[in-house]
Amino acid sequence: MTRWLPALCLWGGLALVLVATNLLILQKQRVLDDGRTVLLTLRPADPRSLMQGDYMELRYAEALVPVAQEAPEIDGRVVVALDGDGVARFLRFDDGGDLAPDEQRLRYKRRSPAGLEPRPDQMEIFIGAESFLFQEGHADAYSEARFGILRVAADGSSVLAGLADAEGRPIRP
Repeated sequence: MTRWLPALCLWGGLALVLVATNLLILQKQRVLDDGRTVLLTLRPADPRSLMQGDYMELRYAEALVPVAQEAPEIDGRVVVALDGDGVARFLRFDDGGDLAPDEQRLRYKRRSPAGLEPRPDQMEIFIGAESFLFQEGHADAYSEARFGILRVAADGSSVLAGLADAEGRPIRP
């Protein structure tokens, strides 16, 4: 029996990792299928990376991202108002109360920018995905991106579904 124990532990661990990974994939797919579409205004960015191929670092507009020092928690939720086109605008930090029909919760994380020591005066709030990878050669099409298209679940968890132009139309090169 002790002879089979290492192999049993190895296969059991592998099965556990595969089950956990597939559950995460299913959770994200449910958000994509059933989530509310929210457009987040982007700041201009340079869509290139020599190490990763073509990608765009997503930085959301100041009107959407509150000041990090005001955030009550390291990880939490904000409430955004959606206009008629689904474009989000920061309203307040979530207090757990009921939302109006034109409001949506979004999860956020408060942390230091990459490469910096964590200091309270340098903390930033990150909402949604922080980068968008696309096929090499499509940089010109994505350079017109003005919105990140997120699919958002009721609890505020989100998945980046694509990028949109200034009119809010999805970019499909």
